[in-house]
Amino acid sequence: MPERKTLQRAARDKREGKAPSTQAGEFVREEIDHIREGKHGARSTKQAIAIGLSKARRAGVDLPPPRKGSTSEQTRKSAVRAYAAGHDGAKHPVSRKRSRATEAALEREPHAAASKTALSRHAKAAARQRSASDRSAAAREAASTKGAEGRSAAARKAAKTRARRGH
Repeated sequence: MPERKTLQRAARDKREGKAPSTQAGEFVREEIDHIREGKHGARSTKQAIAIGLSKARRAGVDLPPPRKGSTSEQTRKSAVRAYAAGHDGAKHPVSRKRSRATEAALEREPHAAASKTALSRHAKAAARQRSASDRSAAAREAASTKGAEGRSAAARKAAKTRARRGH
């Protein structure tokens, strides 16, 4: 079950009109924090993100399951089930045994999946799979939703980075 703070942050993101993936990001962040706190581990960064996305879908975030062919059929079906569970309006009882077993299995996994290095490596690998035009469009959209204040802060940060690197 996600923490109340996570649900509130996701709800705030929805009110502000942010994308479902941004709302789901709150759940992914919670999962990364859990691993860093030592609550449990994950085999890979990809698994940690998948757990967070599943929690988001079950919590009612309008994040559609991946399209056919983009992931394994098992992953897709799992996402379809999670999405359905979060959108049917019913209360789903949590199986104590299953919940405990999942937690116990994750506790045996390593905690390096949430390290800054691992997250950076994963982000770069994910970006490499996208086309240059796709990445450019995403950056353009991000800049447009920042607002004037956000853009000027980003420009200051970029200038500082360039100065530090001697460009």
